[in-house]
Amino acid sequence: MRAWKGPAILTYGFRPFFFGGAVFAALAMLLWVPMLTGWLSLPTHFAPVSWHAHEFLYGYLSAVAAGFLLTAVPNWTGRLPIVGWRLGFLAALWLAGRLAVATSALLPAGLVAAIDLAFPLLFALAIGREIVAGRNWRNLVVLAMLSVFTLGNALFHWEAARGDLAAQGVGLRLGLGAAILMIAMIGGRIVPSFTRNWLVKRGGGALPAPPMQRFDKAAMLVLLAAGLAWVGAPEATATGALLLTSGLLHLVRLARWCGHRTAAEPLVLVLHLGYLFLPLGALAIGTGILWPDLIDRAAAQHLWMAGAIGLMTLAVMTRATLGHTGQALSAGPATVAIYAAMALATLARFSASLWPEAATWLHPLAGLAWVLAFAGFALSYGPALLRPWRAG
Repeated sequence: MRAWKGPAILTYGFRPFFFGGAVFAALAMLLWVPMLTGWLSLPTHFAPVSWHAHEFLYGYLSAVAAGFLLTAVPNWTGRLPIVGWRLGFLAALWLAGRLAVATSALLPAGLVAAIDLAFPLLFALAIGREIVAGRNWRNLVVLAMLSVFTLGNALFHWEAARGDLAAQGVGLRLGLGAAILMIAMIGGRIVPSFTRNWLVKRGGGALPAPPMQRFDKAAMLVLLAAGLAWVGAPEATATGALLLTSGLLHLVRLARWCGHRTAAEPLVLVLHLGYLFLPLGALAIGTGILWPDLIDRAAAQHLWMAGAIGLMTLAVMTRATLGHTGQALSAGPATVAIYAAMALATLARFSASLWPEAATWLHPLAGLAWVLAFAGFALSYGPALLRPWRAG
């Protein structure tokens, strides 16, 4: 890192991928809203709703996961991070995937899939090499979930190529299920840990339960079973029951982390709010399976897609950027506004299914709030991500 004399954005993995992911998330939504109304069409082979789902799940999230893991894995293994042109090459591969999917109607389906899958495959190899070289065996499970996530992306391409509505297919459910499991596992480490550290500094009072106790492991196993059932049998009664059970268990798990004591620091509180959407999503999807007249399952998925993934990733992106650029770990007004906009986007999108007569303004409100959240991150945190930082 000290030897690198090139652009500052290539000095650590979180820099290009957090900034690029946020800019892309905002731009993709600015394209999606006119696509939804029929004012715009992209030269993509994907159905519009499939492009929208794919590019958030496999486009945006893959960038944020790369930024997080390229920053975290060196801490886990004690090895040097990937920097410089090697990091730039990974970022270029990710961008090439976004362009290939957006113009996929002009290219052979196999070539589009190969371009899009090149980044997650090479990234997984790089992370796997670091974990093995550092003998950090406990985090091989992260590599396994990345592999399942990539398999979901490949299946999504296959379903889209044969004319299926991939946004409702196995590829989407497999990738989303893997993402939710990653949030449950990594969130189960960082949420109680960061909360404990902050509460100890304040002094006095109850502290979060230690991570990965027997109850946590049981809750994870039920979530895994529910996720597998949802991928394979999304309309089965047993799947709905498993999702409801998992949602209740993860509500209890979250309550054990003392989130109610963190209201004074939004940077900590938002981790609990982001995780809250994981059990809420499970409860909503489970309810939609068992009682389809009450909740639309596609809308319920947005509690996972926009809520759990969107808000939790913004929580991690803001905290990591502050910490790794030498700033105080405290949320200012702009950061709070980013969190509020993301929460509003999630709730407005979900409410549109419960209140159909208001959907004409709730959908645009959700899109606008989404853009404000990610554009707000790019504008507020972009300077710290793009410029060099020197201690002292």
